[in-house]
Amino acid sequence: MNNHEIDYKLYGDDMQFVEVELDPHETVIAEAGALMMMEDGIEMETIFGDGSRSSGGGLMGKLMGAGKRLLTGESLFMTTFTNVGTGKKHVSFASPYPGKIIPMDLSLYNGKIICQKDAFLAAAKGVSVGIEFQRKLGTGFFGGEGFIMQKLEGDGMSFVHAGGTIIEKKLQPGETLRVDTGCLVAMTQDVDYNIEMVKGVKTALFGGEGLFFATLRGPGTVWIQSLPFSRLASRVFAAAPQTPGGGSRDEGSITGGLFDLLGGK
Repeated sequence: MNNHEIDYKLYGDDMQFVEVELDPHETVIAEAGALMMMEDGIEMETIFGDGSRSSGGGLMGKLMGAGKRLLTGESLFMTTFTNVGTGKKHVSFASPYPGKIIPMDLSLYNGKIICQKDAFLAAAKGVSVGIEFQRKLGTGFFGGEGFIMQKLEGDGMSFVHAGGTIIEKKLQPGETLRVDTGCLVAMTQDVDYNIEMVKGVKTALFGGEGLFFATLRGPGTVWIQSLPFSRLASRVFAAAPQTPGGGSRDEGSITGGLFDLLGGK
Protein backbone atom coordinates (compact mmCIF):
# COMPACT_ATOMS: atom_id res chain seq x y z
CA MET A 1 0.00 0.00 0.00
CA ASN A 2 1.05 3.59 -0.55
CA ASN A 3 -1.59 5.71 1.12
CA HIS A 4 -1.36 9.48 1.28
CA GLU A 5 -0.20 10.75 4.67
CA ILE A 6 -2.68 13.30 5.99
CA ASP A 7 -2.86 15.34 9.18
CA TYR A 8 -6.15 16.04 10.95
CA LYS A 9 -7.84 17.76 13.87
CA LEU A 10 -11.17 16.95 15.52
CA TYR A 11 -13.56 19.72 16.60
CA GLY A 12 -16.66 19.59 18.79
CA ASP A 13 -18.05 17.13 21.29
CA ASP A 14 -21.43 15.59 20.40
CA MET A 15 -21.67 16.95 16.84
CA GLN A 16 -18.10 16.59 15.68
CA PHE A 17 -16.34 17.39 12.46
CA VAL A 18 -12.83 16.51 11.32
CA GLU A 19 -10.53 18.99 9.60
CA VAL A 20 -8.01 17.32 7.28
CA GLU A 21 -4.80 19.14 6.33
CA LEU A 22 -3.56 18.35 2.82
CA ASP A 23 -0.08 19.04 1.52
CA PRO A 24 0.24 19.82 -2.20
CA HIS A 25 -1.02 16.88 -4.33
CA GLU A 26 -2.39 15.00 -1.31
CA THR A 27 -5.91 13.58 -1.59
CA VAL A 28 -8.62 12.49 0.83
CA ILE A 29 -11.69 10.43 -0.11
CA ALA A 30 -15.10 10.80 1.53
CA GLU A 31 -18.69 9.68 1.31
CA ALA A 32 -20.92 11.81 -0.89
CA GLY A 33 -22.57 14.47 1.29
CA ALA A 34 -19.95 14.38 4.06
CA LEU A 35 -18.29 17.67 3.08
CA MET A 36 -18.68 20.57 5.49
CA MET A 37 -16.25 23.15 4.04
CA MET A 38 -13.02 23.42 2.10
CA GLU A 39 -10.47 26.10 1.32
CA ASP A 40 -9.66 27.53 -2.08
CA GLY A 41 -7.13 25.44 -3.97
CA ILE A 42 -8.79 22.09 -3.31
CA GLU A 43 -10.15 20.28 -6.35
CA MET A 44 -13.26 18.12 -5.86
CA GLU A 45 -14.00 15.13 -8.10
CA THR A 46 -16.64 12.37 -8.09
CA ILE A 47 -15.29 8.89 -8.84
CA PHE A 48 -16.50 5.29 -9.07
CA GLY A 49 -15.65 3.23 -5.99
CA ASP A 50 -12.93 4.43 -3.64
CA GLY A 51 -10.18 5.22 -6.15
CA SER A 52 -7.74 2.69 -4.67
CA ARG A 53 -5.61 0.49 -6.87
CA SER A 54 -7.26 -2.60 -5.41
CA SER A 55 -10.32 -1.84 -7.55
CA GLY A 56 -8.30 -2.44 -10.71
CA GLY A 57 -7.25 -0.05 -13.42
CA GLY A 58 -9.85 -0.84 -16.09
CA LEU A 59 -13.51 0.00 -16.40
CA MET A 60 -14.59 -3.43 -15.12
CA GLY A 61 -12.38 -3.05 -12.07
CA LYS A 62 -13.94 0.30 -11.26
CA LEU A 63 -17.44 -1.09 -11.77
CA MET A 64 -16.66 -4.00 -9.46
CA GLY A 65 -15.44 -1.61 -6.78
CA ALA A 66 -18.56 0.53 -7.12
CA GLY A 67 -20.78 -2.55 -7.10
CA LYS A 68 -19.28 -3.72 -3.80
CA ARG A 69 -20.19 -0.38 -2.25
CA LEU A 70 -23.74 -0.73 -3.58
CA LEU A 71 -24.08 -4.04 -1.70
CA THR A 72 -23.39 -2.26 1.60
CA GLY A 73 -26.16 0.25 0.91
CA GLU A 74 -23.79 3.07 0.01
CA SER A 75 -23.66 5.20 -3.12
CA LEU A 76 -21.89 3.98 -6.25
CA PHE A 77 -19.75 7.11 -6.11
CA MET A 78 -17.26 8.63 -3.73
CA THR A 79 -15.72 12.10 -3.72
CA THR A 80 -12.01 12.95 -3.75
CA PHE A 81 -10.55 16.23 -2.49
CA THR A 82 -7.07 17.05 -3.82
CA ASN A 83 -4.83 19.95 -2.92
CA VAL A 84 -3.83 21.42 -6.29
CA GLY A 85 -2.31 24.56 -4.76
CA THR A 86 1.17 25.30 -3.47
CA GLY A 87 0.66 25.47 0.29
CA LYS A 88 -1.20 23.48 2.92
CA LYS A 89 -5.00 23.43 2.49
CA HIS A 90 -7.82 22.27 4.74
CA VAL A 91 -11.06 20.39 4.09
CA SER A 92 -13.60 19.47 6.76
CA PHE A 93 -16.13 16.61 7.01
CA ALA A 94 -19.07 16.59 9.43
CA SER A 95 -20.86 13.87 11.38
CA PRO A 96 -24.27 12.96 9.91
CA TYR A 97 -25.91 12.71 13.37
CA PRO A 98 -24.92 13.15 17.06
CA GLY A 99 -21.97 10.97 17.99
CA LYS A 100 -18.22 10.68 17.73
CA ILE A 101 -15.67 10.49 14.95
CA ILE A 102 -13.04 7.79 15.51
CA PRO A 103 -9.66 8.35 13.80
CA MET A 104 -8.06 5.02 12.89
CA ASP A 105 -4.51 4.59 11.62
CA LEU A 106 -4.85 1.31 9.71
CA SER A 107 -1.10 0.66 9.93
CA LEU A 108 -1.60 0.10 13.68
CA TYR A 109 -4.25 -2.60 13.08
CA ASN A 110 -2.47 -4.84 10.56
CA GLY A 111 -3.91 -2.90 7.65
CA LYS A 112 -7.57 -3.80 8.09
CA ILE A 113 -10.62 -2.74 10.10
CA ILE A 114 -14.13 -4.24 9.80
CA CYS A 115 -16.96 -1.79 10.56
CA GLN A 116 -20.73 -1.46 10.27
CA LYS A 117 -22.16 -0.58 6.89
CA ASP A 118 -22.68 3.16 7.34
CA ALA A 119 -19.75 3.94 9.66
CA PHE A 120 -17.17 5.13 7.10
CA LEU A 121 -16.80 8.92 6.83
CA ALA A 122 -13.47 9.71 5.10
CA ALA A 123 -9.95 8.38 4.57
CA ALA A 124 -6.60 9.12 2.98
CA LYS A 125 -6.45 8.22 -0.70
CA GLY A 126 -5.23 4.67 -1.17
CA VAL A 127 -7.44 3.20 1.58
CA SER A 128 -9.68 0.54 0.06
CA VAL A 129 -13.35 0.60 1.12
CA GLY A 130 -14.90 -2.79 0.41
CA ILE A 131 -17.28 -5.40 1.80
CA GLU A 132 -16.73 -8.10 4.38
CA PHE A 133 -18.92 -11.20 4.14
CA GLN A 134 -19.44 -13.01 7.41
CA ARG A 135 -18.52 -16.67 7.10
CA LYS A 136 -21.11 -18.08 9.49
CA LEU A 137 -24.63 -18.65 8.15
CA GLY A 138 -26.20 -17.64 11.45
CA THR A 139 -24.59 -14.23 11.23
CA GLY A 140 -26.19 -13.61 7.85
CA PHE A 141 -29.71 -14.56 8.84
CA PHE A 142 -29.86 -13.28 12.40
CA GLY A 143 -27.37 -10.44 12.61
CA GLY A 144 -29.97 -7.69 12.75
CA GLU A 145 -27.63 -5.32 10.94
CA GLY A 146 -27.13 -7.72 8.02
CA PHE A 147 -24.28 -10.10 7.28
CA ILE A 148 -22.47 -7.64 5.01
CA MET A 149 -20.11 -5.24 6.76
CA GLN A 150 -17.59 -2.73 5.44
CA LYS A 151 -13.86 -3.33 5.49
CA LEU A 152 -11.21 -0.63 5.36
CA GLU A 153 -7.82 -1.80 4.10
CA GLY A 154 -4.53 0.03 3.70
CA ASP A 155 -1.87 1.71 5.81
CA GLY A 156 -3.34 5.22 5.98
CA MET A 157 -5.67 7.22 8.20
CA SER A 158 -9.42 6.53 8.18
CA PHE A 159 -12.30 8.23 9.98
CA VAL A 160 -15.31 6.27 11.24
CA HIS A 161 -18.46 7.78 12.72
CA ALA A 162 -20.83 6.28 15.28
CA GLY A 163 -23.66 7.49 17.52
CA GLY A 164 -23.62 8.50 21.17
CA THR A 165 -20.56 7.67 23.24
CA ILE A 166 -17.88 5.35 21.84
CA ILE A 167 -15.84 2.94 23.92
CA GLU A 168 -12.79 1.01 22.72
CA LYS A 169 -12.29 -2.38 24.36
CA LYS A 170 -9.23 -4.58 23.95
CA LEU A 171 -10.16 -8.24 24.27
CA GLN A 172 -7.63 -10.73 25.59
CA PRO A 173 -7.29 -14.19 23.99
CA GLY A 174 -10.45 -16.15 24.77
CA GLU A 175 -12.20 -13.16 26.36
CA THR A 176 -15.84 -12.86 25.24
CA LEU A 177 -18.06 -9.80 24.98
CA ARG A 178 -21.77 -9.91 24.11
CA VAL A 179 -23.09 -6.79 22.36
CA ASP A 180 -26.39 -5.64 20.88
CA THR A 181 -25.94 -6.08 17.13
CA GLY A 182 -26.69 -2.41 16.41
CA CYS A 183 -24.13 -1.19 18.95
CA LEU A 184 -21.14 -2.82 17.27
CA VAL A 185 -19.21 -0.13 15.36
CA ALA A 186 -15.95 -1.76 14.32
CA MET A 187 -13.47 -4.49 15.14
CA THR A 188 -10.03 -5.67 14.13
CA GLN A 189 -9.78 -8.61 11.76
CA ASP A 190 -8.57 -11.05 14.43
CA VAL A 191 -11.78 -10.81 16.49
CA ASP A 192 -14.06 -13.87 16.17
CA TYR A 193 -17.57 -12.58 15.43
CA ASN A 194 -20.75 -14.62 15.76
CA ILE A 195 -24.45 -14.24 16.52
CA GLU A 196 -26.09 -16.07 19.42
CA MET A 197 -29.74 -16.39 20.40
CA VAL A 198 -30.85 -14.96 23.73
CA LYS A 199 -31.56 -17.91 26.03
CA GLY A 200 -34.94 -17.98 27.73
CA VAL A 201 -38.32 -17.16 26.19
CA LYS A 202 -39.08 -14.48 28.78
CA THR A 203 -35.90 -12.63 27.93
CA ALA A 204 -36.68 -12.75 24.22
CA LEU A 205 -40.32 -11.66 24.59
CA PHE A 206 -40.09 -9.07 27.33
CA GLY A 207 -36.47 -7.99 27.49
CA GLY A 208 -36.80 -5.46 24.69
CA GLU A 209 -33.34 -6.31 23.38
CA GLY A 210 -34.41 -8.62 20.54
CA LEU A 211 -33.75 -12.31 20.02
CA PHE A 212 -30.08 -12.18 19.05
CA PHE A 213 -26.86 -10.48 20.09
CA ALA A 214 -23.32 -10.37 18.75
CA THR A 215 -20.66 -12.46 20.48
CA LEU A 216 -17.13 -11.09 20.10
CA ARG A 217 -14.23 -13.28 21.14
CA GLY A 218 -10.66 -12.05 21.55
CA PRO A 219 -7.91 -11.38 20.94
CA GLY A 220 -8.49 -8.06 19.23
CA THR A 221 -9.98 -4.61 19.60
CA VAL A 222 -13.66 -3.66 19.26
CA TRP A 223 -15.45 -0.30 19.24
CA ILE A 224 -18.96 -0.05 20.72
CA GLN A 225 -21.48 2.80 20.34
CA SER A 226 -24.10 3.71 22.93
CA LEU A 227 -26.69 5.10 20.50
CA PRO A 228 -27.20 3.40 17.12
CA PHE A 229 -28.96 5.67 14.63
CA SER A 230 -31.77 3.13 14.18
CA ARG A 231 -32.52 3.32 17.91
CA LEU A 232 -32.46 7.13 17.88
CA ALA A 233 -34.75 7.36 14.85
CA SER A 234 -37.28 4.85 16.22
CA ARG A 235 -37.59 6.76 19.51
CA VAL A 236 -38.06 10.10 17.72
CA PHE A 237 -40.72 8.73 15.39
CA ALA A 238 -42.49 6.91 18.21
CA ALA A 239 -42.68 10.11 20.27
CA ALA A 240 -43.91 12.28 17.39
CA PRO A 241 -47.70 12.82 17.51
CA GLN A 242 -49.62 11.32 14.60
CA THR A 243 -52.88 12.34 12.92
CA PRO A 244 -55.27 9.77 11.42
CA GLY A 245 -54.04 10.79 7.97
CA GLY A 246 -50.45 9.91 8.84
CA GLY A 247 -49.08 13.45 9.29
CA SER A 248 -47.75 14.98 12.47
CA ARG A 249 -49.85 17.29 14.61
CA ASP A 250 -48.64 20.67 15.88
CA GLU A 251 -46.56 21.07 12.77
CA GLY A 252 -45.48 24.52 13.89
CA SER A 253 -43.97 23.14 17.09
CA ILE A 254 -40.37 22.11 17.68
CA THR A 255 -41.37 18.43 17.78
CA GLY A 256 -43.22 18.72 14.51
CA GLY A 257 -40.31 20.45 12.86
CA LEU A 258 -37.86 17.80 14.05
CA PHE A 259 -40.18 15.04 12.85
CA ASP A 260 -40.41 16.64 9.39
CA LEU A 261 -36.64 17.17 9.28
CA LEU A 262 -35.97 13.47 9.86
CA GLY A 263 -38.28 12.48 7.02
CA GLY A 264 -41.46 11.85 8.95
CA LYS A 265 -43.52 14.01 6.65
